[in-house]
Amino acid sequence: MTDDTDAILTRLPSRLKEARRAQGLSLDAVAKLSGVSRSMVSQIERGESSPTIATLWNLTRALQVDFAGLLDGDAATARIEVLRSADVPTIENRGSGCRIRILSPPEEAGHHEVYELRFAEGGVLDSQPHTRGAREYLTVIDGTLEVTSAETTQTIGAGDTARYAADVPHRISATSAARAFLVVQNA
Repeated sequence: MTDDTDAILTRLPSRLKEARRAQGLSLDAVAKLSGVSRSMVSQIERGESSPTIATLWNLTRALQVDFAGLLDGDAATARIEVLRSADVPTIENRGSGCRIRILSPPEEAGHHEVYELRFAEGGVLDSQPHTRGAREYLTVIDGTLEVTSAETTQTIGAGDTARYAADVPHRISATSAARAFLVVQNA
């Protein structure tokens, strides 16, 4: 083994344990989420067993941590990940007169999503119901938006935030050119 490999194997148990504790998860919970037995998770955290790549991948997915960052020599908290404006993924074909920039990391899709919305006057974003219990939090930066959730409609302007059920059909429409941040939180 190389010195780098030894260093990775030395860091791995504590990094996995830190990630589990940061999520507030028990060994049993990690076992259920990852499909890795509780005893194997415990052995890995104590440094008594070296996981296979497949096992490590399952654990990192369950703990919602970056696979490479977990093995990296620098602690994940000592780094800042920057995604330059030109590199932010954008959705142009959802709705009409609406441009959506995806600000949250891909691994958060379906859990906790963050978007920047830019509307032309009259732009509309119609959404089908998300998972049961899902909620959206829409904050207007500039302009005026009309939000409809099920049968209820509210108009919100710059600085206002609307919180509403997203597990029903919902719509955001622009009464003027507008820019907003949208957080989608699935239950």
